[in-house]
Amino acid sequence: MYEKGQLLPHPQATVSSSRQRSLWTSLVQVAAVCVLLKISVFDAFIVPRLRNDDSEILAKCEQVEPLFPKGNPALSKMDDYIASPKFLNETVSRMAAAIQIPSESYDDLGPVGEDKRWDIMFDFAAYLEKTFPLIHGTLSLEKVNTHGLLYTWQGSDEKLKPTVLMAHQDVVPVAESTVGQWTHPPYSGFFDGRYIWGRGSSDCKNNLVGIMEAVELLIDAGFQPARTLILSFGFDEEISGAQGAGNLSKALTSRYGKDGAALIVDEGAGMSTVWGSTFALPGVGEKGYIDAEIIVRMPGGHSSVPPAHNGIGVMSELVSLIEANPYEPRLYSDNPFLSLLQCGAAHSPEFPSKLRKLLPSHGSQTCSKKDKLALEAAKSGDIVKYLFTTSVAPDVISGGVKVNALPERVRVLVNHRVNVGERPADVQVKLTKLAQQVARKYNLTVHAFNDESESPLSITLNTHQILEPAPVTPTSVDAVTPYAILSGTTRAIYGEKLLMAPGITTGNTDTRYYWDLTKHIFRYGPSWDGESEGLGGIHTVDEKLSIPAHIKGVQWYSLFIRNIDQADLE
Repeated sequence: MYEKGQLLPHPQATVSSSRQRSLWTSLVQVAAVCVLLKISVFDAFIVPRLRNDDSEILAKCEQVEPLFPKGNPALSKMDDYIASPKFLNETVSRMAAAIQIPSESYDDLGPVGEDKRWDIMFDFAAYLEKTFPLIHGTLSLEKVNTHGLLYTWQGSDEKLKPTVLMAHQDVVPVAESTVGQWTHPPYSGFFDGRYIWGRGSSDCKNNLVGIMEAVELLIDAGFQPARTLILSFGFDEEISGAQGAGNLSKALTSRYGKDGAALIVDEGAGMSTVWGSTFALPGVGEKGYIDAEIIVRMPGGHSSVPPAHNGIGVMSELVSLIEANPYEPRLYSDNPFLSLLQCGAAHSPEFPSKLRKLLPSHGSQTCSKKDKLALEAAKSGDIVKYLFTTSVAPDVISGGVKVNALPERVRVLVNHRVNVGERPADVQVKLTKLAQQVARKYNLTVHAFNDESESPLSITLNTHQILEPAPVTPTSVDAVTPYAILSGTTRAIYGEKLLMAPGITTGNTDTRYYWDLTKHIFRYGPSWDGESEGLGGIHTVDEKLSIPAHIKGVQWYSLFIRNIDQADLE
């Protein structure tokens, strides 16, 4: 997941565990993709059980029954094999070989075909071809923009919209200065009996290999899909996905048309325990994104005769003003975190009473009023607050060229992650007003997001990257829906004690390019063993993967492919 360093959730405590852990430690570990809320100090009284008049709350988080596909002896034998020690040994070998290919992507990579650092992707494609011969003999493979891998398993019923499973081949680079800090070398694929170690083990070669393993086994068992199955593997997700997913999505949309796919499952959120319950939290939304560039132009000169405020001073004042005017927490009706709160109120015995009291009146608030529910929830800490608050972070600053010369041009980049229910345009309006406030004080001209050239004595605002918040995936279970199938499959694998609730991510996966292909996008990591904790070292030292969790993921993909194939989707 792009920029997911602290975004991708991973397994937490078991459903039945009596060991209590701080939710916020868990949330830092799972980092807001599947974030959950828990007040650090619970109310003095135990939240009462649901009363008869709470049926409306319960209905807002209805749980589906575990869903098992109609099987046959060959498929049942396959299910038993996935759970066998033989498969464990084989999947360890496959994962180790995948990890040993250092398919790193770098921010400064040049075009595909010109920059030789892309060539490592040839090795990874060759590994897949050698390791999964049945897939390469049964599915059609297209290579999009050289390294994008698009596998199609044609279904027998062309009227059914296809299922799309996604993952990415690339990994974040390992900094040379950190290699000695790894418990096992970063590209060793070392297996210690429970975990396999190495870069990419949990982000996200586990998903890619798990998908391939499930499909290979289904082919071997004689399964033939009615619904076309597509595997779409990008190669530059860690640097925004433009060359990989950006081209793969165009190929698929051109072929199947707008809303031409039934659903997409990509990497994303997993499971977490809070309020006395364990939830699976498929990401059904993503915050938006905007990078704003601010440039202050003021006169130069010799620093021995400085003005009261030069460009650095004025920029500092503007940055301070920006930080002094943060966005307020607000839970709009389509924010998945609001649905998560409703699920907690409906099903969790330790759901905080303050939040429970605020839930029924939340929708009656006008836009001009403060959002009491959001403000109460935000008290739990920034890791939760920013699931329903636009964030602001000045991240890059430069100005001046010599210690005895006044700076003539000072530049700052400010990153924003835009709340669901708001827009990047709202950010532009607010920044413009703050810039105008400083400009009036120093008699400067403001050029605000209008492509005007910089001029002397001015503040210029530009946009570098912009992305609207993702459309929110429907989560109704009143009929046979993609969310219902995903929920039923997950509860079939992990049991009825596991609750399903919508999740949200603050970062963006490769699905940012697929919005036109389907309304049903799930950012979900099904691998969970009920014991492992933490992010597994994603984007840092000692990345590792629980093999029991990985095997659960293979079971999930196998079951989901069959369940969605048999579903009569509306």
